[in-house]
Amino acid sequence: MPVFVDNATSSRDLRVLPSLAPSLPRLSEVSSSDPVNGATKVERYDVVVVGAGPSGLFLTLLLARYGLRDDRLLCIDSKPGTLKSGQADGLQPRTLEVLHSLGLAEEVLKQGCQMWEVAFWNPTSSGRIERTSYVPDVAVPAMFPHEVTIHQGRIERILSDDLSRYSQRGVKYSSRVSSIEIDEDGDSQYPVAIEYETIDSQQKEDPSAASVRSRYRVRAKHVVGADGAHSVVRHSMGLDLVGESKDHIWGVVDLVVDTDFPDIRRRCAIHSNAGSVMIIPRERIATGDYLTRLYVQVNVEVPADEISGGDVADPTTMTSEARHKAKERRSRITMEGILEQAQTVLQPYQIKLKENCNVDWWAAYQIGQRMTENFAQKDCAGLPRVFISGDACHTHSPKAGQGMNVSMMDSYNLSWKLAYHINGLVTTSSHGASASIDLLNSYEFERREVARELIEFDTKFSSMFSGSIGKDDEGTGLTHEQFVEVFSTGNGFTSGCGIEYPKSDLIWKESRAEGNPVRGTNFLGGNLRPGRRLLSVRVIRYADGNPRELQDDFSSNGRYKILILTSTDLIKPEGRSSKALQVVARIIDQFPPGIIELVVLHALEDTRSISWTDLPSEIKQHAEMRFHSAWPGEAPTGKFQTRNHMYKAEDAYAIYGVSRNEGAACIVRPDGYVAMIASLDSVEDVKKYFQRWLQPQKAS
Repeated sequence: MPVFVDNATSSRDLRVLPSLAPSLPRLSEVSSSDPVNGATKVERYDVVVVGAGPSGLFLTLLLARYGLRDDRLLCIDSKPGTLKSGQADGLQPRTLEVLHSLGLAEEVLKQGCQMWEVAFWNPTSSGRIERTSYVPDVAVPAMFPHEVTIHQGRIERILSDDLSRYSQRGVKYSSRVSSIEIDEDGDSQYPVAIEYETIDSQQKEDPSAASVRSRYRVRAKHVVGADGAHSVVRHSMGLDLVGESKDHIWGVVDLVVDTDFPDIRRRCAIHSNAGSVMIIPRERIATGDYLTRLYVQVNVEVPADEISGGDVADPTTMTSEARHKAKERRSRITMEGILEQAQTVLQPYQIKLKENCNVDWWAAYQIGQRMTENFAQKDCAGLPRVFISGDACHTHSPKAGQGMNVSMMDSYNLSWKLAYHINGLVTTSSHGASASIDLLNSYEFERREVARELIEFDTKFSSMFSGSIGKDDEGTGLTHEQFVEVFSTGNGFTSGCGIEYPKSDLIWKESRAEGNPVRGTNFLGGNLRPGRRLLSVRVIRYADGNPRELQDDFSSNGRYKILILTSTDLIKPEGRSSKALQVVARIIDQFPPGIIELVVLHALEDTRSISWTDLPSEIKQHAEMRFHSAWPGEAPTGKFQTRNHMYKAEDAYAIYGVSRNEGAACIVRPDGYVAMIASLDSVEDVKKYFQRWLQPQKAS
């Protein structure tokens, strides 16, 4: 086709560049790195993150996507780079949903090992093992109803790659913190003083090179310690991990196996008369082989007087005698011994390291559950300044597959709260500074309860897994049915989909919102409930007939969302839906542009004959591409008979427990949790919620 005129604006260049997450609006002033008390120039940051494991790296990425650039955000880690072997390997459904909302799930889903089933094996009367049952690995509704296993280092690499799109510096590796303190006299605006040193890059490449270390002094508004169980940040806060150890020692090994065991590519819980083994299938590696992780109960006794000898997760708290005994005990555990024990448990099947392959990684650990009393340290005004997350504030056994997931969700909870506070988006009109204090305090309030539930579940699950199946000589013991029940009933928690945050000013339970329109109580099945995450459902977009997951409109971009489930009177100008949308549109306009997004569902049987002019104008103005059909069975043209189950809309109203005749309004927080629910006749409650937290739009 001949072109007679070709004209384009300079902004057209943006259309061929990789898309970036939109920054949150910033209402607060940005200070420069000024000298502190007339001394030499000291770098100042809004946030310094210590630790670049999954928790710290995820927090850094989220803050960068929300708009904190290299001059406002610093992440340091003592490691030379991302993890190469060992550590965590499992991602739960809720974590997968969050990664999907960031556009980061594709590689994980394609390259990881998806675990859909769990096989239970128990001892027979002959002393061997047999398969007792299969159960679903995930038994609750989820966008991804399975787990995925993939190496932690690969997760870190995926997060790091995405961080490079927002940060030129990325993580500052080989950097070790030497001191952290809150020093308000030195600089009240940036009261946290941090000192750290970085190893010269030449020594990192050549360990034999002379040691050259650069020392830095920086100040920050906030510091987050995501630096693991031996956290320097936690020690600076004067906090200890408090809990207990059990007399169970387990070995863990990653390897390519040669075996005739039939369920080697399924997650397996195996009890035998000789001990217990958990099998975790892993991802394919560069050689074309598939890794397997084995958790093996090791027959090394731990005397009761040693269990209370100190914190094995934190050797600095152990007595010298306890450290000596722990070292001697560890020396009796070998890789060969772990594999030999696994072979004993799996009889009559054979399992060994594949020929010409090396063990990828192995370790031994003593089961224990610990948690800190506090997750934050405050300044003299009561504002939280130093936070800890992940293993820095809670540790547990790895068999429930929670470590990396709960740690990343700590960061997911904290990130938007920090960003709102730093960007001046939190109201100061009627509650003064207390609104920011309350918002940041809610991190500890919400996540400490999750950690407590984690410790409680892990204590029960790990003890039962380390026990024996069947009656012992004293007539006690664990039945297979009891073990499966604990596994299944804990599925809501372990999947991350059943977490419920408690009532607060951030989570308005029924008593705070009059006329609750939700009639059901199947909250794990999707009924709307303040404090729970919004379950994704399949809908059909009105504008273009696109079948899609509703969660695609709830991306992790730091914005609040208002979800309106309209009633059957949607096209009536004086109906409750139209009036509610008018009120919601006014509410959105009262706050900073882009901080609140509108998503609208309808349950009309036939909207193809309805034009935009028939609909309330607020839908096209605020939700043109976020207006969807939730009429059950609706599908794009030509898809009613072809793979209908893949394309048809789900009955979101039934799933959410809302009547089509009445509808509902729902606020969803930036982290995907329902904040409040109101009837369409009382959407003014939505305004009250936002007035409690958000800085209003300044009059022009």
